[in-house]
Amino acid sequence: MIELRHLRYFAAVAEELNFRRASERIHIEQSPLSRAVRDLEEDLGVPLFVRLPRGLKLTPAGLKLLTECRKLLVQLERVKRTVRHTHALYQAPMRVGVADGIAQPRLSECFNRWRLIAPEVPLEIEEMRARELANALRNEEVDVGFSFGVSDDEAIAQTPAWRYRVMALLPRGHELAERFTVPLPELLAFPLLSCNEERLPGLLAQMRLIMHKHIEQATLAGAASTLSGYVTRIAAGAGVGLADAGHTWALQRDDVLAVPLAEEEHITTFVLHKHQRFGIAEPLKRFLAHVSTLS
Repeated sequence: MIELRHLRYFAAVAEELNFRRASERIHIEQSPLSRAVRDLEEDLGVPLFVRLPRGLKLTPAGLKLLTECRKLLVQLERVKRTVRHTHALYQAPMRVGVADGIAQPRLSECFNRWRLIAPEVPLEIEEMRARELANALRNEEVDVGFSFGVSDDEAIAQTPAWRYRVMALLPRGHELAERFTVPLPELLAFPLLSCNEERLPGLLAQMRLIMHKHIEQATLAGAASTLSGYVTRIAAGAGVGLADAGHTWALQRDDVLAVPLAEEEHITTFVLHKHQRFGIAEPLKRFLAHVSTLS
């Protein structure tokens, strides 16, 4: 029976017209190479080479077989590529959890660029709360997540993905709204709208750290559970607020002004994944490396 290796060996010998060079090219000893060519000639019942003192010469049958072999081997490579491509298209998606209602442009950029550089690993994105994200990571219901931060957990790795500068959010007509920058102590002289600790624990923790650098105690005007609710309350004059520049760009409104703080303060977005005893999977490793290029 003619095997594919017979045809590969024959093609190498036919193109080199020399057993030694052919054996070096395909990394096989001359003896099994020569035997494979003889077996092929016996199976076909025709001579493929004329053995001359100074080398080999293809017979007409050998020349025809070389032409057909080349077509066959090219077609085989096409089939292999098609099969690999099909396999890639139907790989399990990477499950991504997005907490805290994050709507930053950099998150969208992250997902869009990933689809360009790794189309064979699709993303399956699910929105959830921060605590739900932590549980989903521990239970391996998602592979990776984005959040403003979750409670410290030995099972979960939290790495800064990117950060945005903090902006003051003011209702239109506020006395600080005409400033080019607003010093944080001046902003905190007004009642500050906070965020819900149950819904946005990471964001609240970051806001508290920033505030405590500049003031011992702020007057709070309440707590919002979502970014849209936060902005709506500020627009209604319920208080002033703090937000990262990414979200102020994503949620531009005529009735709320975003003014840079005079201080260089930032809100950090984290990428999270579960620690794995024997190392993380290769697609996730690639995704984390991709996220690191966006910082």
